[in-house]
Amino acid sequence: MTADVRPPLPPFTEESARAKVQAAEDAWNARDPERVALAYTEDSQWRNRDRFLTGRAEIRAFLAEKWRRELDYRLRKELWSYTGNRISVRFVYECRDAQDQWWRSHGNEQWEFDDAGLMRRREASINDVPIDEADRRLR
Repeated sequence: MTADVRPPLPPFTEESARAKVQAAEDAWNARDPERVALAYTEDSQWRNRDRFLTGRAEIRAFLAEKWRRELDYRLRKELWSYTGNRISVRFVYECRDAQDQWWRSHGNEQWEFDDAGLMRRREASINDVPIDEADRRLR
């Protein structure tokens, strides 16, 4: 199996969709932009809040900057729905900024995959809420 194939592959079943979501959660929690970017097609299209990105290089740079700003990042993803080559998830993550303000971010993502299991499209809507450190849920 080459690096350009990322099982599980579409069409997704409930079991394979859950495995894909768990693999994404695990990769993002590793906070390694190189590793995470390899899950996307070379020409992947992203919308992340108000940012629009195209391709692995932009995704990699975006993630590197994200994890420089978002310290002690911890994420949970949950399968919302799936069909064919698409998966929807809801998620929550917590992190702190350089001023030690903690944040909880809630969102939804819609993913579309190519036949090799690489994500070719990601649409993310995210809301951020400041929290006290004592109110953290994700550790």
